[in-house]
Amino acid sequence: MERADYERDSDRRRNNDDDDRRARHDDYRRRDGHRDRDRDSRRPNRERDREGQDDHDRPSRPNRERGRDGRDDGDRPSRRRSRDFAVSSRRSASPKRPSSIQPSAPPRSSSQSKSPPPIDKAKPNFANSGLLAAETNAVKLTDGTSTILKYNEPPEARKPTLGWRLYVFKGSEQLELLHIHRQSAYLIGRDRTVTDILIEHPSCSKQHAVIQHRQVMEKDEFGASKSKNKPFIIDLESTNSTHVNDEAIPTSRFYELKAGDVIKFGLSNREYVLLHDDAT
Repeated sequence: MERADYERDSDRRRNNDDDDRRARHDDYRRRDGHRDRDRDSRRPNRERDREGQDDHDRPSRPNRERGRDGRDDGDRPSRRRSRDFAVSSRRSASPKRPSSIQPSAPPRSSSQSKSPPPIDKAKPNFANSGLLAAETNAVKLTDGTSTILKYNEPPEARKPTLGWRLYVFKGSEQLELLHIHRQSAYLIGRDRTVTDILIEHPSCSKQHAVIQHRQVMEKDEFGASKSKNKPFIIDLESTNSTHVNDEAIPTSRFYELKAGDVIKFGLSNREYVLLHDDAT
């Protein structure tokens, strides 16, 4: 009986231990299952969250760019409007010119912009060089040198018919008498080699002036034109001018002389009084 009870108790204990083990094992399995489920549930949620964040971040960049572009696009017309407004205000502030006053720039001709064509040096040049005139005006001297005359007689040059004379005075004293009717022209100056009337004053030029007798046409009291010989004086661009009756005459032009005129050359004190045979 005791043995049988003992075996029964041991069987019960074994059964109870097995049940406890089974219960523990089931608990462990349940816990492991819950853990696995939790892990599985957490993993897709995290992945979903990550994907959601990526998806949210990816469109955010173009959205930002769109926002920036929107700002730029919005700011650009606003800036343009402000500039246009400033320019229009300035234009409105300045007074408008009438259309008739505004000058129009003339169109530039193509000839102005073009440079002149280069001169071909190989072609002959028939322009006046002055060498022929210099050769004809050259006066050869005894020492072999030559002097170029500054004056040529005009075609109307004539020998006078009246006996013209120059009375030379220095103050109230008469120095000499010069006859100027023997030829048609008289060169006056400091150059002894070419001049007809020598003036030694340093203020006078080498070829200072010329007294020229010319045949001119003039009308009488009845309107008829007649030729007449008259004396003229011309200044050869002298340094200190030629004076007639204390007035400087123009250079390089004929100036008519009359009986009784007083001529002075340069700064010289000598006076040349013009007279002729019939003068009283």
